[in-house]
Amino acid sequence: MSLDLSALSNAPRLLMQAKLKPLQGTRFQPTGFPEIGAAQYEGPHGENMLLVESSQSLANRMEEVCWNKVANDWVQPLRGLSVIKVNDKNGNPLTNSVLEAHRINSPYILEGKDKTVFDRLKSELVSMEEGFVDLRKLASVLLKLDINALLHGVFLAKKELAGGRLRLPRALSGFIEASKVNTAASGGVKNDGVNPSGDTSKGFGNVPFARDEFVSPEIEAYFNLDLAQLRGYGFPQHVYELLAALALFKIRGFLEEGLRLRTACDLKSEEPIVERPAGFQFPTWDELKAALPDLIKNAKATVNFEVITVTYTSTGKPKKADRDSTSDGDDADRDTN
Repeated sequence: MSLDLSALSNAPRLLMQAKLKPLQGTRFQPTGFPEIGAAQYEGPHGENMLLVESSQSLANRMEEVCWNKVANDWVQPLRGLSVIKVNDKNGNPLTNSVLEAHRINSPYILEGKDKTVFDRLKSELVSMEEGFVDLRKLASVLLKLDINALLHGVFLAKKELAGGRLRLPRALSGFIEASKVNTAASGGVKNDGVNPSGDTSKGFGNVPFARDEFVSPEIEAYFNLDLAQLRGYGFPQHVYELLAALALFKIRGFLEEGLRLRTACDLKSEEPIVERPAGFQFPTWDELKAALPDLIKNAKATVNFEVITVTYTSTGKPKKADRDSTSDGDDADRDTN
């Protein structure tokens, strides 16, 4: 099955939005951040606003709908795309470049004793040690090794790789926000029927707690696909269409299957609205599932999509944790909320 993506041929952006509402009841729990909790702010007209899902977290969720954790592989319509899998020292699946915070720049891929991917990058990108970074060359290497990074961005922050200057911004981004919000304050008690007055610092005793959820008449998910950036990589048309279709698959998959954001935040979506380009019809979930295998097959005529498996064994060097970044960066961290 083929997709009609002609409306995207010359458009600089694909902008979409979808109205959301709680699957049951009226309350929902937003994402939270260290030290500040829920991200509440005043809108441009003085309305009470709330960030329900950050761009970092939404990127994670769009990636997750692409991966079958049981099979340790892409979901069926995406089989054959490039990916880097990581096994532990016993040969058991550990992680992969689709689910890793920094994709191909994950420490489990580049910082272990297995230098397969690191050496490959250093060899193929050696021409960029000095002078300007050739983004088209970088994109062509990532296409073969980790196609996911072309949509969600990457920052190869290694001085041995072109002095740490290799980065691609996100082409696909999104967020969820709510307006006209009100707080739904509640609470509860963790009961200890054996020893209600026990030492709560050790997990015993009754522990009362407060809880804030929210209600809103307007919850919206927004998506932005930078088509000009994808075209700028200079790929053949069939590869560009594959990248665009993969992005659409991620958006549609998230709205169809990924809206249980937290225990107290289970949402449902109305049919998304395409803001631009005018005339573009967002393919259905079934249409995307049917079309992507052929798009991947066509791309393979010119691209050698690789599936590389590395073994992670620690080098023993301490690593600085970096999981809370909210920069407009080019490597989305895993949001644990």
